[in-house]
Amino acid sequence: MKRIQVVPSWSFRDSGGNQLNPQLFSLLGAIHETGKLTEATKKIGISYRHGWNLLNTWAAFFGLPLVDMQKGKGATLSALGEKLLWAEQRVLARLEPQLDSLASELNLEIHRALEGVNPLLRLHASYGYAVALLPDFSSDIQLDLQYKSAEDTLASLNRGVCDVAGFHVPANGRAGGMSDVLYETYSRHLKPRVHKIVKFITRQQGLMVKPGNPEQIAGLKDLVRNDVKFINRQKDSGTRALLDELLIREGVNSKRINGFADEEFTHSAVAAFVGAGMADVGMGVKAAASQFGLDFIPLSSEYYLFVCHHKTLKQEAMQRLLASIRSESFQAAVQQLPGYSPDDCGEIVSIDSVFTG
Repeated sequence: MKRIQVVPSWSFRDSGGNQLNPQLFSLLGAIHETGKLTEATKKIGISYRHGWNLLNTWAAFFGLPLVDMQKGKGATLSALGEKLLWAEQRVLARLEPQLDSLASELNLEIHRALEGVNPLLRLHASYGYAVALLPDFSSDIQLDLQYKSAEDTLASLNRGVCDVAGFHVPANGRAGGMSDVLYETYSRHLKPRVHKIVKFITRQQGLMVKPGNPEQIAGLKDLVRNDVKFINRQKDSGTRALLDELLIREGVNSKRINGFADEEFTHSAVAAFVGAGMADVGMGVKAAASQFGLDFIPLSSEYYLFVCHHKTLKQEAMQRLLASIRSESFQAAVQQLPGYSPDDCGEIVSIDSVFTG
């Protein structure tokens, strides 16, 4: 079955109510990538003349040029052009989980209206690049994928609101890998005699910095420098919990970090924030750094896990999901994500093996 995606678009209107073409962002992105207007217009499938007119129309709208063009040197984005492009990318990155959740609801309703409905599986999961692949590999089930914070997914499982919860923990296990606070937060939702863990993926977390690392940031202790601006994740995210633990281990006082109170809601939004020059460094996965052309300083590895009632493992929808994530095609897709590995993907283990290992 074909899947529908929810894709936002910008709308600009002047004081006279005239709406301008949002195709500009595609053109700016192509110019940023190719460095030439001729190649940029070919890349997005418009004529050179149309591209030129588009830039002039928007320049008149804003009162400033969006592209600097010099004969023999190609085209580069002006300061305003860069700000517009990065603003769009930041907004898209910030809305990504919500849009994907809405798309999941829409596709589920369409699926239910068709004949031969497949079995339903409700998955509440912490947002991540590998989880986002699942709808493309779950055509034989109705996958109701909703993104929530790690603790909220576990609470949903206990309330019976979902069948499977997705969350992540430090890869080196309970012994030295998880603070008492995080252990208690997760373990109060998990019942060793009732729940089972399904291993999913391993991913690298670290610091995302500008290309070339101009601030020469080597690790967490550099975050307290006066010349370094940080961008954080929100308090209920797994990445924030991991960062808080790593700071405690290294004896770094978070109150001394410039920008620690400034938050974004996804890995890619943090990466876009750094890429736009609004911060020098942020915490996130290697895949996000790669997506926005940033350098990456690895700090820790995480296991991304699924948890469900042991009876759920016998249900047809869950069996099909397990077959999908164990498939060579899915694991090959995971391996294409920088910093991701499908280690033991689909293996079923006990709660105690993860939280006391």
